[in-house]
Amino acid sequence: MATKITWLGHSAFKIDTGAHTLLIDPFITGNPLAPVKADDLHTDFILLTHGHGDHVGDTVSIAKRTNATVIGNFEVAGWIAKQGVKKVSQQNTGGTGNYDFGSVKLTIAFHSSSMPDGSYGGQPNGLLITLKSGLKIYHSGDTAFFSDFQLIGEAGIDVAMLPIGDFFTMGPEECVRAVRLVRPHYVLPTHYNTFPPIVQDAAEWANMVTRRTEAAAIVLDPGGSHDF
Repeated sequence: MATKITWLGHSAFKIDTGAHTLLIDPFITGNPLAPVKADDLHTDFILLTHGHGDHVGDTVSIAKRTNATVIGNFEVAGWIAKQGVKKVSQQNTGGTGNYDFGSVKLTIAFHSSSMPDGSYGGQPNGLLITLKSGLKIYHSGDTAFFSDFQLIGEAGIDVAMLPIGDFFTMGPEECVRAVRLVRPHYVLPTHYNTFPPIVQDAAEWANMVTRRTEAAAIVLDPGGSHDF
């Protein structure tokens, strides 16, 4: 059965495997691009890349309502637990956790991380998700360009989600450089057009990916999906 990936705006994605639903960085409330309301989302797992409010988003309310397991680094998942969420998994950079849907390895990312209340959020992370179907998904989280994208690519990435917004993360040109190192079959842009400082032309980025890499660029409208 195909895995459906839906972009919820900013860095938020929904992954439907057929057996499980995963949410990544569910920033819905306050996200001008969000195509749904947080109360309409149902999930089994929530995966967080770091502690900033535009990534933690509606995690607490969604997890309490759905009884989802929240996966993040030690500090982020610990903070979520202190908000009353009962099921958390406190991994850390380089470690892999096994779950009903497959596994999650936390990779490095170059950014910052603090929780919505200003407390320490540990080191930011990317997510290397391996589904039981064998599909490998890499969500880099918020990050600058770094050469170790090449090492992450050695895992054999099927689908990559990389930021193009610039200002807070790498921009389109550096994202294309990252695609050349990660070598995914498919790449989706993230973290752009939500706020004025990160407005980008995703169509032009996709053209650059097509011209300069072997990956297929997929640009979704908020709420749009693609089957893999």
